[in-house]
Amino acid sequence: MQTTTRRILVVALFSVFSLVPSRSAQPLVSLEMVNVGDPGNTADSTTFGAVDYVFDIGKYEVTIGQYNTFLGSVAAVTGDSYLINLWDARMASDLNIAGISRSGAGTTGDAYRYSVIGSGNHPIAYVSWFDAARFANWMNNGATHGASTETGAYTLGGATNGIYPVNPGATWRLPSEDEWYKAAYYKSDGTNAGYWFYPTQSDTAPGNTIGGDPNQANYYADDFAVTQSVDYFSSTNYLTDAGVFSNSPGAYGTFDQGGNLFEWNDAVIGSDRGLRGGTWFDLVKDLQSTNRAHSGPSNEGFLVGFRLASVPEPSTYALLLLGAGAVYAWKRRKRSL
Repeated sequence: MQTTTRRILVVALFSVFSLVPSRSAQPLVSLEMVNVGDPGNTADSTTFGAVDYVFDIGKYEVTIGQYNTFLGSVAAVTGDSYLINLWDARMASDLNIAGISRSGAGTTGDAYRYSVIGSGNHPIAYVSWFDAARFANWMNNGATHGASTETGAYTLGGATNGIYPVNPGATWRLPSEDEWYKAAYYKSDGTNAGYWFYPTQSDTAPGNTIGGDPNQANYYADDFAVTQSVDYFSSTNYLTDAGVFSNSPGAYGTFDQGGNLFEWNDAVIGSDRGLRGGTWFDLVKDLQSTNRAHSGPSNEGFLVGFRLASVPEPSTYALLLLGAGAVYAWKRRKRSL
């Protein structure tokens, strides 16, 4: 009887998971995500942070290495300015954040070639909201060679200015402001747990010592984190690797939501898009939950990067729940034998 039941379970699970869509090509970039639960949580006193569903958000900011792969996939041979301009010359020339270099002419005979400068685990800077949205579209379309940057999460059609809403059903996209805020500041303990003032699980200002000390971040705290010096040098790279403040995660496990770079979100503020988080160049006030920034969506700033959010497709949730139900039923059946 037990053997027959196990066989039925295996067949049921195979049937369930064979229905999950598969891609013929493996994605060129894989983002490590954390799950943000506690759906239906209350908003903070700032009015931000309430999210009534479960979602995933990037554990880290999108890195130089990941963005370099993206450029090589979609902007190697192209005459489209919106793809050519996914790379900004300052990504190579600004040594404070470098970056990515480019060579070649972007033609079939002489394709653009992109190369990482320094650490590929630093966050990418000099990206506009549109650059980040195109990266999200590429991820939404499988992150394979030549996958579309113009449809998917956002229908852009070559646009480089204006306000474009996220499409219903998008699986990879920029986080909403509430999603970003919740992942950074919520205390992760039920629907009325409250909020931290800093995204390092603290109401006390963090330090800026690189390493494993708790409550640390990359910002200007009377000195720069990378050099521990008050002096500024134009040839010094002031970014830090993803997760280097190893004992300073947010409550859900994100890193660097305070410091390193400001991050785009999907908030619409006048004709601008939202920014949160503070940077290596800024004071501690920019890391606080009360600090809300914004910029024009076409602006490519030296202090701006991004991370993505993801909401799995409802059909995938349903199939996973069905599979879990089959396991539960089998366990109950086994106990009754």
